[in-house]
Amino acid sequence: MPELSRRSLLAGAAATAGLAMTGTPAARAAARRRTPVTRSEERVVIIGSGFGGGVAALRLAQAGVECLVLERGVWWRTGPNAETFPHPSSPDKRMFWLGSTPTIFGISADPFPHYTGLLEQVPGNGMDMIVAAGVGGGSLVYQGMTLQPAENVFNANLPEQLDYAKMDQVYYRRVAQMLQIETAPDELVNSTTYKPARVFADHVRKAGYDVTKIPMPIDWTYALRELKGEMKPSYTNGDCALGVNNGGKHSVDVTYIAAAQATGRVTVATQHNVTDVAMAKDGRWEIHVDRIDTDGTVLEKKIITAKALVMGAGTAGTTKLLMRASAKGQIPDMPDGLGAGWGSNGDRIYLWSDFADDFGAPQGGPVVYGTFDWDDPDNANTIIQASIPPIGGDIRSTMMVGYGVSKGRGTFVYDSGKDDAVLQWPKGADDTLYKRINDRANKIAGQGSFLTDTTGIYPSTWHPLGGASMGTVCDLAGRVQGHRGLYVLDGALLPGTAAACNPSMTIAAVAERATDDLIAKDVGTVF
Repeated sequence: MPELSRRSLLAGAAATAGLAMTGTPAARAAARRRTPVTRSEERVVIIGSGFGGGVAALRLAQAGVECLVLERGVWWRTGPNAETFPHPSSPDKRMFWLGSTPTIFGISADPFPHYTGLLEQVPGNGMDMIVAAGVGGGSLVYQGMTLQPAENVFNANLPEQLDYAKMDQVYYRRVAQMLQIETAPDELVNSTTYKPARVFADHVRKAGYDVTKIPMPIDWTYALRELKGEMKPSYTNGDCALGVNNGGKHSVDVTYIAAAQATGRVTVATQHNVTDVAMAKDGRWEIHVDRIDTDGTVLEKKIITAKALVMGAGTAGTTKLLMRASAKGQIPDMPDGLGAGWGSNGDRIYLWSDFADDFGAPQGGPVVYGTFDWDDPDNANTIIQASIPPIGGDIRSTMMVGYGVSKGRGTFVYDSGKDDAVLQWPKGADDTLYKRINDRANKIAGQGSFLTDTTGIYPSTWHPLGGASMGTVCDLAGRVQGHRGLYVLDGALLPGTAAACNPSMTIAAVAERATDDLIAKDVGTVF
């Protein structure tokens, strides 16, 4: 395979980037001396604008609460024929969060200028996390599967006190309505570039499994317009792994955040990178923020005091900030379970090559079909097909992705030398689940096919969960135990698994449930 094609393919499968500082030590010191420091007060500060932060912003605003949302990344505004997002086939600085020389499965890629880009690799010992930056958080780059767990799997792996019946009747439905989920129309699935979806469905049936269309937060008329030549390809050639340039994807920025802003009670401050959180002497919450340029240069340092602080910075961001604050005494008496209970959601990404049954190129996306193995709640898993972005040729391959009930658990450990909390993942922690997914994936692929387990080559997850879990660190509404006005409403709240589904819908539904409780009990009393 030509080097450019190989690099482009791997970038589309699992692009990663490291975080580095810019400039010489002298230049950074001089910049710090010149950086202004400002102070302000807010009623509620929400760190992060993904599924947790977006839900919190909208529902609190609708309850009459003014909120400031701090987002470290930029707005990624799209529209027909836009060039907002980077292309997996031609990586550029927009792909990586302030990274210098990213690595892709250990292969050194060309360095790019520092930029507040989409993806950050958060290194851990034994497992890395791939996280997003920008208004909308992970919804910008996730494939979009909007899956609700089955009741038996939910109750076996999440607190039954959440009340599945009410989650089903109220909160999951509320999320589905906000994201306007739809399955792909047959007219699109039967088109030329969606052959990989049809091949996957045929293989699933031949393997003796059921195949199901996956609900997606997408207005599929955009893809149908591409087929008619009314817009350049974005869906229909699979060039949507790093954001959909044409629009039509109902990500958090254009749903929850847009609706929150429309209330007039929510301010979204982009390029505001939170460095520390602390408890003020009067019991309020203090947030230390760097307002940054797109190259990472600190333009202003802010100290914001708030009556309530909602942590929605994602599993890695939220857990690291709280652990650093705890270790340095900035927030005393944090619950003992902080940093524990982390899970990978069982992510497994395969390159599926078949020299007998051609998938074709380009390949339409993002996701059409999946197959669920949910009868056994302790071993439940899901496998879907995801298309390869355009790489300039037909390599007779596509992607197969699995995830399931992750039993393995990692722990964040604070390193005072780095002033950082680093994930420790035990080797082989999820081998039982991986074997089950591998066996099913190989049976679906069938004879004459070859699966490359990219997650085995590069242990990583796009769906990190836990670290400030409900039941150990927080209550079911995200209140941090023993800390009035401090809340966690993102993936860190889930106990290491999303019950054999990708986590987005459950994170949002749990946040919907939590904000109902906070509005009923905390608004007007705590904040």
